[in-house]
Amino acid sequence: MKPMHVLFAGLFALSAGITPLFAQQKNYSLDFKGDKYETQTISINGTDHKIRAFERIVYVRNPVDTTFQILNIYVPEGYFNGETINGYTARTAPIFFPNRVGGYMAAQPATATNTPAGRPGGNGMPPQGPGGPPNGMGGNRGPSTVALALSKGYVVASAGARGRMTKDAQGIYTGKSPAALVDLKAAIRYLKYNDKAMPGDANKIISNGTSAGGAMSSLLGATGNNNDYEPYLNALGAAPAKDDIFAVSAYCPIINLENADAAYEWQFNGVNTYRRGGPMQGSNTAGTDLTPEQISVSAQLKALFPAYLNSLNLKTPNGQRLSLDNNGNGSFKEYVKAYVIASAQKALDSGKDLSVHSWLTSSGGKVTGLDFDAFVRYQERMKTPPAFDALDLTSPENQEFGTATIDKQHFTAFSASHSTVQAPRADEQFVRMLNPMYYIGAAGTQTAKHWRIRHGSKDKDTSLAIPVLLATALQNKGYSVNLELPWDRPHSGDYDLDELFQWVDQLCK
Repeated sequence: MKPMHVLFAGLFALSAGITPLFAQQKNYSLDFKGDKYETQTISINGTDHKIRAFERIVYVRNPVDTTFQILNIYVPEGYFNGETINGYTARTAPIFFPNRVGGYMAAQPATATNTPAGRPGGNGMPPQGPGGPPNGMGGNRGPSTVALALSKGYVVASAGARGRMTKDAQGIYTGKSPAALVDLKAAIRYLKYNDKAMPGDANKIISNGTSAGGAMSSLLGATGNNNDYEPYLNALGAAPAKDDIFAVSAYCPIINLENADAAYEWQFNGVNTYRRGGPMQGSNTAGTDLTPEQISVSAQLKALFPAYLNSLNLKTPNGQRLSLDNNGNGSFKEYVKAYVIASAQKALDSGKDLSVHSWLTSSGGKVTGLDFDAFVRYQERMKTPPAFDALDLTSPENQEFGTATIDKQHFTAFSASHSTVQAPRADEQFVRMLNPMYYIGAAGTQTAKHWRIRHGSKDKDTSLAIPVLLATALQNKGYSVNLELPWDRPHSGDYDLDELFQWVDQLCK
């Protein structure tokens, strides 16, 4: 008979759509095996680099799905010969932790080699099926993110994770919220547990991800060691170690989901045509009009955003309170505009011709103004309202917040009360556990000290307000944040790896 604490952990996990640990028969070792590796060669700009590949490590004692709950660890060969690489040694090298999650789908870990032609490895190899990452995620063609990180002297550890469509042999959903985050936390614990047995400094873990993977990266940074996740980690037999990380790299994180519908309409209300595209929206179409019902929903959702924004009591670095009036205007809107203007200025400084944009004003090489409404029309609306908690349960996020036996649920009060289908509402705790905003600096939580957030100025998968809210909340709590909205960049990631790795080196050297 199973001990009572084991049965309790398993039943608690089942309520969140996580198969109980007693469904898994085999116990896996949590000890890193330094002699179980393959020597591989990566090529960067014509130079070969030897690495040791420790692949397909099951990172929990009681896995639910060993297709995804596995970890790949890559180490430059030089560290086993006492060499120094880019100023790092085997003991001081940071651990780069990229994930390949997209659309809240299941993802296998990144690899350093054997990349399909034309697709980068690292974060650039999207899972198949609906809701995968957008085309181009992972950056430019050429060396993978993993390979480039290894060439910089980093140890690279990439974990797989379950997703919203993952099922077990009995047809039970095993990857609903918060399963993917729990998996990645468990992998972090494995690295920390084995810190002395493997190269790399587990006190210098830098997460990286794009879109829903950016959300996971942000959540890893925000929720370190928080007890909310402990029952699920225990159910999996995660290593007895901490799961806080040192720094976060997040590209276009799809977060704050219960407020993202209102934020989207705050930005796009009045833009009554949409052009679908991207992983969550299917193939591109041109100029489809919103229905009268959708226009009404847009107005209702926009009206909800000022109250939420004002409740956060956020401030600019110089102490100005950020707020909005009932029409959605105010200092917060001006603050978002300032980020877009800064992006335009950087583009102008790089030699880009911005004179084609009549909604931008400039003088003497300085961008001085922006017509925000015209800029939003230039961006174009991509999603219909509600953008995330669809009234007919057709969004990936509806599926993310299902349960072990229910595939899709609403997760906001608005959509639950306006639903066009019979549908239950997700447990608020499981929605909360995928929102980093609740955990930044919270008691009993170790939030990452350093954050780098990138969200393209032409990325309309979520509102520009969402990354600005995250960055501002972090700054207000005293964390170091570098947020930019790269000019004309659509929904994508890993496109500025040189800058990213320079940032990592500044933190770690």
